[in-house]
Amino acid sequence: MRELILLRHAHAESTHPGQADVERPLSTTGRAEAAAAGDWLREHALQPGRVLCSPAARARQTLDALGPLDCADVREEAAIFEATPGTLIELADAHRDVSRLLLVGHNPGLEQLVALLHSGRSGHYRGMPPAAIAVLEFDDDAAMEPGAARLSWFWWP
Repeated sequence: MRELILLRHAHAESTHPGQADVERPLSTTGRAEAAAAGDWLREHALQPGRVLCSPAARARQTLDALGPLDCADVREEAAIFEATPGTLIELADAHRDVSRLLLVGHNPGLEQLVALLHSGRSGHYRGMPPAAIAVLEFDDDAAMEPGAARLSWFWWP
């Protein structure tokens, strides 16, 4: 069985005048949420074999605030920022050589991806809150396509 773990970045500060969206940092609340998400992942022994993280400051800071994940293969992936569900599926499918992949990214792409992979429709499951985690399971030989996943966990702080 393969697992895809989707983690939405934690709460971020509002954009300041002249600041690019990609530069928005985590808020104090966001740092606490990310630490709680890391605790939850460790409690459930969900150590990823590889991590792909958006280059946005809030996503990178979420990943850092998770704490130790016992994963040596952590990569920044530009395609995650502002990604559509289709882009995220292609990205995840390109990393099918690992049995547990963690993507750290953004809405609406992540919540649409959960809905699409689980139910086959991207309009369901609106509302993946900041620092939420969705764990999707696939059979080893299953293609990553609409309706092919089982949603085994959905958690948020």
